[in-house]
Amino acid sequence: MRKRRLLLLSIFCISILSACSLRSDAADLYKQENPLQVEIAMPDSIAAQETFTMQAVLTEPTASIEEANFVHFEVWKHDHSIHLPMEEATFLGKGVYEMDFQLEEEGLYYLEVHAGNNGSIVSPRQQFIVGKLSEAELNTLKEGPVKEQESSEKHH
Repeated sequence: MRKRRLLLLSIFCISILSACSLRSDAADLYKQENPLQVEIAMPDSIAAQETFTMQAVLTEPTASIEEANFVHFEVWKHDHSIHLPMEEATFLGKGVYEMDFQLEEEGLYYLEVHAGNNGSIVSPRQQFIVGKLSEAELNTLKEGPVKEQESSEKHH
């Protein structure tokens, strides 16, 4: 009797475990991510107090983008003495967005493009130079890319 129970229990466990086998198409059942990609285009040379245009071209690996959910440009000087707030870029068509800028001071600046489409959100950042750099700005370039500031607040 005891052997029979053990045999039945073993058969039951094996049948339960075999029912939990992976399907060959299991990976296809999950949402496939198509991350948004942004290519930033800017002039080779930018002078202070002159208007220039920045462009962002949005693409996805599997499809072209007609119009994204949002695209904003944000510009600031490396020492944060100048900060242009985030503004919506002008849509030109076929995933191309642009914005005109005029910066009064020479120096090292950053452009960050905030873009989102179909649940994918990206914020690529690119350095650019307006006019000539000061000694401090040249040292900043030698030090390498700026690291994100970490919050000193404790989370619960």
